[in-house]
Amino acid sequence: MAASSNRIMLGPLVAAIDQGTSSTRFLVFNAKTAELLSHHQVEIKQSFPKEGWVEEDPKEILQSVYECMDRTCEKLTQLNIDISNIKAVGVTNQRETTLVWDKETGEPLYNAIVWLDLRTQSTVERLINKTPGRNKNHLKHKTGLPISTYFSAVKLRWLMDNVEKVHEAVLSHRAMFGTVDSWLIWCLTGGKKGGVHCTDVTNASRTMLFNIHTMDWDPELCKYFDIPMEILPKVRSSSEIYGLMNISSNLKSGPLTGVPISGCLGDQSAALVGQMCFKDGQAKNTYGTGCFLLKNVGTKPVMSDHGLLTTVAYKLGRDKPACYALEGSVAIAGAVVRWLKDNLGIIQTSTELEKLAADVGTSYGCYFVPAFSGLYAPYWEPSARGIICGLTQFTNRSHLAFAALEAVCFQTREILDAMNQDSGIHLSQLQVDGGMTSNRLLMQLQADILCIPVVKPSMPETTALGAAMAAGAAEGVSVWSLNPEDLTEVTSEKFEPQINPEESELRYARWKKAVQRAMNWETTEPVNNGNEETSIFSSVPLGFYILGSMFMLIGAKYIAGQCESE
Repeated sequence: MAASSNRIMLGPLVAAIDQGTSSTRFLVFNAKTAELLSHHQVEIKQSFPKEGWVEEDPKEILQSVYECMDRTCEKLTQLNIDISNIKAVGVTNQRETTLVWDKETGEPLYNAIVWLDLRTQSTVERLINKTPGRNKNHLKHKTGLPISTYFSAVKLRWLMDNVEKVHEAVLSHRAMFGTVDSWLIWCLTGGKKGGVHCTDVTNASRTMLFNIHTMDWDPELCKYFDIPMEILPKVRSSSEIYGLMNISSNLKSGPLTGVPISGCLGDQSAALVGQMCFKDGQAKNTYGTGCFLLKNVGTKPVMSDHGLLTTVAYKLGRDKPACYALEGSVAIAGAVVRWLKDNLGIIQTSTELEKLAADVGTSYGCYFVPAFSGLYAPYWEPSARGIICGLTQFTNRSHLAFAALEAVCFQTREILDAMNQDSGIHLSQLQVDGGMTSNRLLMQLQADILCIPVVKPSMPETTALGAAMAAGAAEGVSVWSLNPEDLTEVTSEKFEPQINPEESELRYARWKKAVQRAMNWETTEPVNNGNEETSIFSSVPLGFYILGSMFMLIGAKYIAGQCESE
């Protein structure tokens, strides 16, 4: 009887699929209280076929979603919560990651190229070299973005140029392009048997093919990248019914069949909504694989003069206005922890990092710039590479662990400074979320380095919450109110700065010095000698050095020969 009354009290539930770079989650929330009732998480394997390449298996991504849905439904049943109370599902996803699949077979035509991937660097350099004044911001007036390896258009262009299956599918009108949200929604609504091919405005705005003013695919941009518009998904708002779930009855999540998928937001936009940053000037910073600081700038896009992106924050309904954000994107945040664990083996689990760093409480002058995928905001410098400097014989793995945490904080400081310069209004505190916020030392370091309080919500799953809010608020679902007076008050923890500003500035200045050391590490576009091998003469200084050495050797040999003949 108690269990039955509990079910009645819960009221409508809303679920969210949170498909991130390193894991997939399925979470179920109470639409009236925003309470997280149950969830399940599965890690995603990344592959690195070549240096700078990052891929994931689209089938594994989809299977991880099914597994998370099944296990969460099991847990809800054990809690005596009725699965039929789930009234809507939202989707949030790693952005920019690029997939192409065959609409007739439903099969992916290549692995998903992850947003971090650098294989398109030479393509990007060629595109920039073609622009007037070699300007990487040539398309920014339409897209809000610089020409960069980060965004989907160049990844799609690479797939069309280098993968025969993709090339053939495009020519035979069987190819479908999408970011992860499009792939999941298409599969979950029927796939090759009538699946819905769509995306939302936030994900579309990260492709470099979308005009953030007209709010649609731009024919000129598609022509610039030579991409046929027929392979693109239909662009929808972030909160409307896209289609109904269609799941095999054999699965434990089978009862979700018929539930509308009615919310879709790129992960950083979802976190902005989940943090309830609906007012102009409100901002949040998410610490995941990368680090992303977004600031709501209202219904008119603001272009940055300091290396930030202009992006679509959300559009919560077909007839609602779009809101925009300024974004500072950092490629490597949580990924540095994974690197220390998997590549260097100095920790066994992510949680060890905090203890290791806390043991010393300082980097002892060691600075770590984790530019594994170049540098994103505010530099947009793909030639940068990771660097650790300031090492002495005293430096040990604890100092390196501390430096890694500091690196995340310094990168956030850089984009916050750029945001303050662009807006002219300084943030008085920073709202944070994401997996790394469970590291209390990191949060304290962040407050110390920013010299402002850092505010962490007690429920850290704000990305999934944002997707659930958008799904529950959609017309035709309407179980979640987004009216300011109806929004649940979020409990949070505040970290106050504990060091003086002078020390903070000194450490930050040394970090900036280390960043300069990391710049221009990779040579520019390679020169091929006809058999796809890079010529040593692609580096001009090296070429002069080698040619000079050859002439000196020839000259020395000639002089020696002259001496012998005399």
